[in-house]
Amino acid sequence: MPLNRRKFLKKSAVTGAGVALAGAAAAPAAQAAESVAGKKAPKRYSLTVLGTTDLHGHVFNWDYFKDAEYTDKAGNAQGLARISTLVNEIREEKGRCNTLLLDAGDTIQGTPLTYYYAKVDPITAKGGPVHPMAQAMNAIGFDAAALGNHEFNYGIETLRKFESQCRFPLLGANALDAKTLKPAFPPYFIKKFHVPGAPAVKVAVLGLTNPGIAIWDKAYVQGKLTFPGLEEQAAKWVPKLRSMGADVVVVSAHSGSSGTSSYGDQLPYVENSAALVAQQVPGIDAILVGHAHVEIPELKVTNTATGKTVVLSEPLAYAERLSVFDVELVFEKGKWTVESVAASVRNSNSVADDPKITKLLKDEHDVVVAYVNQVVGTATETLTTVEARYKDAPIIDLITKVQEDVVKAALVGTSYASLPVIAQASPFSRTSEIPAGNVTIRDLSSLYVYDNTLVAKLMTGAQIRAYLEYSAQYFVQTAADATVDVEKLTNANSRPDYNYDYVSGLQYDIDIAQAAGSRIKNLTYNGAALDDAEQFVLAVNNYRANGGGAFPHVASATEVWAESTEIRTRIAEWVTAKGSLDPKEFASVDWKLTRDGTPVF
Repeated sequence: MPLNRRKFLKKSAVTGAGVALAGAAAAPAAQAAESVAGKKAPKRYSLTVLGTTDLHGHVFNWDYFKDAEYTDKAGNAQGLARISTLVNEIREEKGRCNTLLLDAGDTIQGTPLTYYYAKVDPITAKGGPVHPMAQAMNAIGFDAAALGNHEFNYGIETLRKFESQCRFPLLGANALDAKTLKPAFPPYFIKKFHVPGAPAVKVAVLGLTNPGIAIWDKAYVQGKLTFPGLEEQAAKWVPKLRSMGADVVVVSAHSGSSGTSSYGDQLPYVENSAALVAQQVPGIDAILVGHAHVEIPELKVTNTATGKTVVLSEPLAYAERLSVFDVELVFEKGKWTVESVAASVRNSNSVADDPKITKLLKDEHDVVVAYVNQVVGTATETLTTVEARYKDAPIIDLITKVQEDVVKAALVGTSYASLPVIAQASPFSRTSEIPAGNVTIRDLSSLYVYDNTLVAKLMTGAQIRAYLEYSAQYFVQTAADATVDVEKLTNANSRPDYNYDYVSGLQYDIDIAQAAGSRIKNLTYNGAALDDAEQFVLAVNNYRANGGGAFPHVASATEVWAESTEIRTRIAEWVTAKGSLDPKEFASVDWKLTRDGTPVF
């Protein structure tokens, strides 16, 4: 299958711990000096900074899981092909030489397109393809991108290969070599913008990534890279950038603005610290925010030390929005000063795909569409996740059954082989469906949308009980006599669906009339009350095993086995080997919701 688009990408990006310094842009539009009361008005310059984030492999407005154009209730559109059109419009409006295009990370993971070029036809192979995201972003003309945590999902070799294929630097001032503690990627990028009759405007972009990488991709980065906090590294680098003559400092941060962390106190660094950076570190003018997958057109944060306003913006993920920062500068007393910053977002649904991007990546897209539509088996009945958040659904039991089987086979011949294996899984999607009849790779991929791998952890009965109590916090406390509205039953305290876990192999009730922490009732194993001292092997995904979601005990538990094959691949292998997908072989009702002992459903 021809995948040759390499002619677009012969130039490598800066690698290692160097600094990227772009050439000066030409002929921007500075306002002509005007005479005011006999004095010349100061020179002014308008800079436009454009930003995307959390692209997650979305080049086109296409849903590979549904094999159709992407649609949602809000009317959103996705993909870099749309972003390209928006960027072209703004460059035409503002002058290309007056714009800077940035990304805030999570680029090379998230769709079957990115999976295919990491695993099926990997970019790391000798003479392998050029990553579609590198091709698209190069063609659009990105100036720099921050590293996201998902950049590390396929290992450092894949990330370095992607980096070499990009014509722009991947920035990570807080991604350090574990031995030297020096930046392992360029910390910053500087670009000059010429202004007729005045000194050039020097713009510095500092890239910051997420400390949670140390937890979420521990298998790849432990002992090789370390990820200190965004605030401390920004405090180190921003003064350096100012001392180098930066007139404008923009931060591209793969970190949300909420000040919270999903990993509890496992790391001393805040996961979503973009607003804290703005508040604590003087000298920043604007921050492009990523990671949180929320839309923030404009957020103004006051810097504690200077009293100055820092403007933040986060565009919606998957290329659904483009952030636009309008930066106004004035030249007075021999230097450029930022007079104002305003931010807004533009909606990808307002434009059509850029035909240049469509043409560039049609071959790669078509290959992946064919791949995900391969039939691997047949299903005896339709399986769906529609009710999986509040009922034990057979489709989730399929995940736990596959995980149990894989771990049991892996432990044969070890000292753990005699221990009971139980498994964890979450309702990732509310719309996934495996239809009766032919089952394809895309059907199974839509069930397990993340590139998680499998880990086996040694846990006691008491630890499993605590784990289940923590998981049950997902439900909103609902009195026994209250009307049950399933749309309001879950996601207590904004906990996402992927942080609610089933655990197979046990039987238990979740009493949602009770306060969180006292909800697990009638917890049994093999028909007898669970023994707190009994040992189990918990088959768990690597995100959870490494502390994602801050579930108790699991991160610190002894690891007895792990692998690098994705769970979704294991599911496809299991179905392929069976040939038939029959719930009788894997489904069981292990848990149910109750109120004061009475089943809710």
